Amino acid sequence: MLTEKIKLLKSLLFVAILGTVVAGCKKLDQEPQATATKTAVFTNQNGLDLYANSFYNILPDAGTILRGDAMADYAARTTVPDFLRPGAFSAQQSTGWSWTDLRNINYFIENCNSPLVAQSVRENYIGLARFFRAWFYFDKVKRFGDVPWINKTFTVDDPALYKGRDPRTMVMDSVIADLDYAAQHINISDNTRSLITKYVAYAFKSRVCLFEGTFRKYHTEYNLQSSANGLLQQAVDAAQKVMTDGGFSLNTAGGTDKAYRQLFISQVPVASEVILASVMDPSLSVYNDSNWYWTSATYGDRVSFTRTFVNTYLNIDGTPFTDKSGYQTLTFPQEVKGRDMRLQQTIRMGNYTRLNGGVQEAAPPVFSYTYTGYQPIKLTQDDASMDGGTRNTNSMPIIRYAEVLLNYAEAKAELGTLTDGDWNSTVGALRRRAGITGNTSTKPVTVDTYLQTNYFPAISDPAILEVRRERGIELALEGFRFYDIVRWKRGSLMDQVWNGFYVPALNQLIDLNEDGKPDVCFYKTMPSPTVAGVTYVNVSATLSGGTPNPQRLANDNSGELTWLTNVTRKWDDKYYLYPIPETDRLINPKLGQNPGW
Repeated sequence: MLTEKIKLLKSLLFVAILGTVVAGCKKLDQEPQATATKTAVFTNQNGLDLYANSFYNILPDAGTILRGDAMADYAARTTVPDFLRPGAFSAQQSTGWSWTDLRNINYFIENCNSPLVAQSVRENYIGLARFFRAWFYFDKVKRFGDVPWINKTFTVDDPALYKGRDPRTMVMDSVIADLDYAAQHINISDNTRSLITKYVAYAFKSRVCLFEGTFRKYHTEYNLQSSANGLLQQAVDAAQKVMTDGGFSLNTAGGTDKAYRQLFISQVPVASEVILASVMDPSLSVYNDSNWYWTSATYGDRVSFTRTFVNTYLNIDGTPFTDKSGYQTLTFPQEVKGRDMRLQQTIRMGNYTRLNGGVQEAAPPVFSYTYTGYQPIKLTQDDASMDGGTRNTNSMPIIRYAEVLLNYAEAKAELGTLTDGDWNSTVGALRRRAGITGNTSTKPVTVDTYLQTNYFPAISDPAILEVRRERGIELALEGFRFYDIVRWKRGSLMDQVWNGFYVPALNQLIDLNEDGKPDVCFYKTMPSPTVAGVTYVNVSATLSGGTPNPQRLANDNSGELTWLTNVTRKWDDKYYLYPIPETDRLINPKLGQNPGW
């Protein structure tokens, strides 16, 4: 397994500097223990394999994945990110302009040419290197736009070391070329879902091409619309390759009420659907901190969903929840019933329970953690013993087959070629897995006005609207949302009020899971006496000392919960790109700066 190789790599340090690779504590082909020369590394498959494993550090680890949506339109959290606060973020705070991983990759590609290694073996490893170079550069382009394209190692006196940035069109063409090479030449198989295979490359290509195709379509200020459809077609073709030849399928084990969440709480990746994962292994002391992050009152971002987003989950019969009369004033126990069954596998609701001290206990939303009442469970394990520290054993998907289906459906919808058959095998299949009984076999023909008004007012195509709905729900908390908003040019969604469930009145004991025990009460003046086991939440205008209260009710004495409306969030179109870090720009003035920064 990859985790075993990573453990081995802890005793090996590969540094590609001036043609020497330095290693520690291991010997390769009888070379001295302290040093491995280029010859030892690049003239045998074991050396190539060990070197290539260093590339895997580029992939997001479990901690990065579970924090990936901490800045999203649907994510209320403890504080407003500085990036979204006017004047709070600048080039001085910007990060991400690191190129060490790239030099490691380029050094490998330049030296993987020994005739002592079979050509197909060399091409496999070069394919791996080029895959990771594509991953590296895709992250850079998403973050900064134009970046320097570098496909060789530089010496300190190389005049190109301080070159300017290359156009994103050139860089993305190179990224796609790298992925094409990887898909054609990687020839390993893997059932652990921890290694890069040709189908990982195809799946990732569908992600890359969908992103860039829609970015160019909607960001008309770049004047790149003419190339958008070609990229979208490449997204279709790459996804189709996975769908046709990859042997993957949606996980349905456990039924409609368990199959979805099983993907995120299983220690062993669910191989039918998970294409690539960050794998946990207790035997090697490889854990993550998802419970600590998602269930602590003091650690992490305390992310909670907004009601505006939760409203997009369909009824179980496939109709929009917001078509229901009086939906605005339904209480939490009422509104979560009869919905898309992914909702109950994504937030605390209904009869959700957790193991606590060996006893299975009811676990309604806890207001010492959640700000809106919509408390996530998707990435956590149902065991309170994991709540403090890095103790979780659940592996984190990096690429899922469900995403590939959505990439395919969205690209075809944007091209105007989505058929009923396409819908049935992609979005329809995802909805059936979630227990939805209607609107799964044929593409939609009616616009949902709630979705259009609140999210995508410029979109009138029902298919595009519904694919975007589905993407938000299916991939929630997996780290896609901010850059989906970026590519759709919908940054203003980041200004939405962080709203929570409807509270009908002050001083009313509310039983959130209908187990006969009250859970929460909202007040301006603390009731007396209080009830044991109830969390009391102050929603008055000010707290002690006159501090503005960030937790309020929309109508003062009733209404939706609101959070941090006293802190300004104002989207600026310059936020579609991060600024080039000031220290790096000062070292190399040819880099310039992104617009507005």
